[in-house]
Amino acid sequence: MQLFYTPDIAPSHTQYFLSEEESKHAIRVMRLEKGDKVQLIDGKGGLYMASILDPHPKRTILQVNSVTTAFNKRNHYLHIAIAPTKNFERTEWFLEKATEIGIDEISLIICQRSERKEAKVERLNKIITSAIKQSIKAYHPILNEAVSFNQLLAKPFNGQKFIAHCENGNKANLRDTLITKGNYLILIGPEGDFTPTEISDALNNDFKAITLGESRLRTETAALEACFEVNFLNRVS
Repeated sequence: MQLFYTPDIAPSHTQYFLSEEESKHAIRVMRLEKGDKVQLIDGKGGLYMASILDPHPKRTILQVNSVTTAFNKRNHYLHIAIAPTKNFERTEWFLEKATEIGIDEISLIICQRSERKEAKVERLNKIITSAIKQSIKAYHPILNEAVSFNQLLAKPFNGQKFIAHCENGNKANLRDTLITKGNYLILIGPEGDFTPTEISDALNNDFKAITLGESRLRTETAALEACFEVNFLNRVS
């Protein structure tokens, strides 16, 4: 069954008009016809079952048959702040895979050792949207505009806060310090890692230093490892 991202739909709707882009895809590409069943997701937890009333390639009309709210809502909230990689395709890869696994919010942070100082979020949001459709996720992760490391530290966060780094020192395993069914913010640094000053600043702002294993991981791999661990620990708890 075909699935469409429709962020402006509401549970009160009995009919819905697909956008011109989605209508063209449904009718010209997927060759859907009157009476065919489709699924809609609003990015806010709603999963809608609908059928095609009028298969118009510019404005397809759908009959909304049912809605499920809070569809597959997870028992935790995960926010990962990651330094954009020099090869931006690696950041795109992380966003795609993290969305498929499960993530709620992503912040792009510019650090002292960052080789990439800016990032356009429009294309990244399209990658996220494609990933939620692929994995049938009813929640669309929030993608924040790039901010400096210090700006990120200054933002309030109600939950456990972690910084993953490669410097020597006292670091806990994520599995040993994470409290399940909670809210988490995890910082992942650039290719050259966080500087000692950045690590110290994070610790002074109530972040806990963690390790993600014995291997030295690429930025995007470390971020995905953190995403997987959080989801796994909450799934088995």
